[in-house]
Amino acid sequence: MKAKSIKGNSLEEIKIELAQCMTDGFKPTLAVMFIPIKQDRKAVCEILHHEGIDIIGATSCGVFINGYQDGFNGEGTTVIMLLNLNRDYYTILYEYFDNKSVGEAASQIAHAALQKFKKPAFIICSTGLSAKDGLVVGEDLMRSMENVVGPNVMIYGGMAGDDLTYSGTFAFTYEREGEKGIAVLVLDEDKISLNGMAISGWKPLGIYRTVTKSEGGWIYTIDDQPALQMYLKYLGNEPITGEHEYKLFEDVGVHYPFQVEEIGDPVMRTPFKFNREENALMCDYNVPQGSKLRFSMPPDYDIVENVLGKAKELKNVTMTDADALLIFSCAGRLSTMGPLINLENDGLSEIWNAPMAGFFTYGEYGTNVNGRQEFHSTTCCWVALKEK
Repeated sequence: MKAKSIKGNSLEEIKIELAQCMTDGFKPTLAVMFIPIKQDRKAVCEILHHEGIDIIGATSCGVFINGYQDGFNGEGTTVIMLLNLNRDYYTILYEYFDNKSVGEAASQIAHAALQKFKKPAFIICSTGLSAKDGLVVGEDLMRSMENVVGPNVMIYGGMAGDDLTYSGTFAFTYEREGEKGIAVLVLDEDKISLNGMAISGWKPLGIYRTVTKSEGGWIYTIDDQPALQMYLKYLGNEPITGEHEYKLFEDVGVHYPFQVEEIGDPVMRTPFKFNREENALMCDYNVPQGSKLRFSMPPDYDIVENVLGKAKELKNVTMTDADALLIFSCAGRLSTMGPLINLENDGLSEIWNAPMAGFFTYGEYGTNVNGRQEFHSTTCCWVALKEK
């Protein structure tokens, strides 16, 4: 399998980049596209379809390829990973969940994948939120697929973004797209190897505490103390008053997420909004009553060394370069890490010695450092692909 990554800020630039990458005889069969919400994704799909290229993609909160990054307030760049992969080795599936749960849609995809391949692996582009119904429950998607295929299934990917406008996100193929949809690239793991990991790098603060009241996504009390008051007080912030608009996610949550205890490595959950009257807060994804959690603090300069160190360890085990590298990095990392994010993404590409493309997400799917499949927040999730 050969791969190339291209970028463009306009339809004309994408046409030129695509034509140039094919001058040496490269004939891609598959495109994985990450595109800003404001760009004409249908028009870009038409360009690729005209060349006989299959498509899967997601809207983004910023994108990057080898040596280049464009954030959510940037130039509006689209990035595309092109692969000349044998069509017998993959299929693309799509399910809407307008009239059913995301878990039901994910189960249908998993059953369809097993009809195609004995050992399917999954690259997921799911919607992250809809303008009407809010955030999508990524944990249900992950567990539903795992329940059908088995605990050793390989699942990587990201939730679509919308440049932090919270106006609605889209996952798409050439034929389908929606605010409530799951686009999945299913790979035959007997033909394609996948090596990847999801790492946060945020550092824990203090002891584990217990969510003593949680309902409908809202956390009301932690250790029987009002959740919002405890969260702000612990971090040295003043109580919220009605005198000014307070942006919990942007001002505090994205920098100080919770680490929620799970089997193996903790998962990150970011305070997203608050209810002043109830003294409650809601995270980007559900934290059930009884959960154990710790506060956390932003990473230091060693975060890049940590992420790249784990990648090198995995690379040393596989003893091989990759054909292509996909990275799904939380939008919160871009806000918190600043220029360090470039070192992280480009460093992963150098380790695997492969063309790279990725986007900033509203949630990540991937294997934690202990090998367990999880749905994540505030992580860098990456997967290296190699034809066997």
